[in-house]
Amino acid sequence: MQHQVWIPPLHRELTGGQEVVTVAGESVAAVLAALDAAYPGLQARLAEEGKLRPGIAVAVNGEVSYRGLRQRLTAPSEIHFIPALSGG
Repeated sequence: MQHQVWIPPLHRELTGGQEVVTVAGESVAAVLAALDAAYPGLQARLAEEGKLRPGIAVAVNGEVSYRGLRQRLTAPSEIHFIPALSGG
């Protein structure tokens, strides 16, 4: 099943500037692996040691998932990797 994945602006140089890409996967982890196969380096920027990096969240169909990479995808979904905002 295919999913639309929105790429954070900081990582779009890895996707040739594409804001949205389409990949298949049955979980967020599988989607991230497919993204990395198509756009090497993306997985290392978004995850480490089997988890999302600190300061990165994932939203599936508009809802932040607390399951992170373990989130199952049972239907075509819209996925956003959301970097934390920082500042003062």
